[in-house]
Amino acid sequence: MTATAPAPASDWATLSGDVERLVAEIEATRLPPNIWSLVDGAVAANGHKPMWTFFEESEGGTATYDEVRARVERTAAALYEAGVRKGTHVAVMLPNIPQFPATWLAIARIGAVMVPVNINYTGRELHYVLTDSDATFLVIHADCLKAYEALGSDAPLAPENLLVVDGAAGSGRSMASLLHEAPALPADLPQPAIDDLVNIQYTSGTTGFPKGCMLTHRYWLTLSLVAEMRGGADEQATNILVAQPYFYMDPQWLTLMAMRAGGQIFVARRASSSRFMDWVRKYEIHYCLFPEIVYQQPPDPLDGQNSLKRVSIFGFDRERHADLERRFNTIARESFGMTEVGSALFLPREATHMVGSGSCGRPSPFREAKIVDEHGEEVPTGTVGELCIRGPGIMQGYYKKPEANASSYFGDWFRTGDLFWKDEQGFHYIVGRLKDMIRRSGENIAAREVEAVLREHPAILEAAAVGVKDSARGEEVKAYIVLRPSKSPDDAPPAAIFEHCATRLAAFKIPRFIEYRDALPKTPSEKIAKQKLVAEKADLRSGSFDRVAGAWL
Repeated sequence: MTATAPAPASDWATLSGDVERLVAEIEATRLPPNIWSLVDGAVAANGHKPMWTFFEESEGGTATYDEVRARVERTAAALYEAGVRKGTHVAVMLPNIPQFPATWLAIARIGAVMVPVNINYTGRELHYVLTDSDATFLVIHADCLKAYEALGSDAPLAPENLLVVDGAAGSGRSMASLLHEAPALPADLPQPAIDDLVNIQYTSGTTGFPKGCMLTHRYWLTLSLVAEMRGGADEQATNILVAQPYFYMDPQWLTLMAMRAGGQIFVARRASSSRFMDWVRKYEIHYCLFPEIVYQQPPDPLDGQNSLKRVSIFGFDRERHADLERRFNTIARESFGMTEVGSALFLPREATHMVGSGSCGRPSPFREAKIVDEHGEEVPTGTVGELCIRGPGIMQGYYKKPEANASSYFGDWFRTGDLFWKDEQGFHYIVGRLKDMIRRSGENIAAREVEAVLREHPAILEAAAVGVKDSARGEEVKAYIVLRPSKSPDDAPPAAIFEHCATRLAAFKIPRFIEYRDALPKTPSEKIAKQKLVAEKADLRSGSFDRVAGAWL
């Protein structure tokens, strides 16, 4: 399979030199020896400046750099008093409150390892993460205790190692009491090395239970450095919005990114597409991760009245990329990354000719990229294959998963599981997940391509394509459809959707089944959770319109 790229800008040859110099400058920047050294240096440089504002907290939501350092030191002392030492695995199940980043940085200060836990997990899911990660402590919010208590006699931790935040400790210990009573940390506390483990970060998991990515201090120092510098020297993005849950990776590197810039993070308790731009304007945000669902909100005359200097987008509808920049009066750039490797590809802000191309960009600083066939051999330019990434500071592997580790690498190249192609200028384009391919009558169909075409229909807000088992063809394509507000199936009946697809897709790619939904299930990173869709019913044809039969099933 081959593809063609948009015509290059006449001045890209000159601008690409500027980008190469920026990448070289980033790679030449010396990393601190560990995360705590970065924090210490940021505090020394910024002291009384505000560092974070958790703007939905009734009290204690704002802190200066000095106050953040003191809070982290106090939290580290409390954890040390409880028995946490260098190398201890500490699970953290907290919402977006100041105690989350304080706990993570305290764990890094001690040289221990944090295991973030989704606050929406049930007892079964929590038990898996605690036992799989070998966590011996759990810092948990009182609101999440129900999941742990549901384990009963299967609870894997000693009662004194259950550290409860913001509420009655029950059978555990009160974190508030430890914070108040613990003596200061020992003066000779051993410092972690840059390649020591600091996170076991669980992926969202596309099949079965998630896997724990072993992330080091170098991983976070590299990722935050690239994030802070890749906008260029003139950007000065110091006000950063955090609207994702802290148990996901983004708020963690955004926190360190802000510290590197001497800036401030503004943290929402939970995501809200309707209030997102109000936050951007109120707090004069310069940089954020921009969810596509915010663009899908009804246009507002105030959309362009903001302080945004740049936003990051991921898998944004390329047909609407230029309109996003116009409407919100900012630079929007695609990139590609994942928990396993951090930042892998980025689209430079100078590459204005690539707006609307759908490209994820070129290799990020510290990263090499190649596209390979099933044997790990590099494919020619323009040919689709699997993207592989290598470089310092990627994960050390999946925790206690030797089989997954064996199948996830070609030598020292990490296999992303994503299908890409690369153009002559070195820009990369994602086609879809290697495991998200639908095979119909011997033809491979990228679910991502079908979904992109469906979203081009003016009445469709979101779409998810999955394979449905079929005795004659192996699989057929089913599309789950979410319509735009105020739209109904009468505005986009199945026949109209099939006709729309027929003008843009080969006949074998056109969905056979369509099911309308009010919403699609999402992962913590706001990706569509297809595994939940396909697990809903034994027969995925049920409740669908069948194009071949011309009837609802």
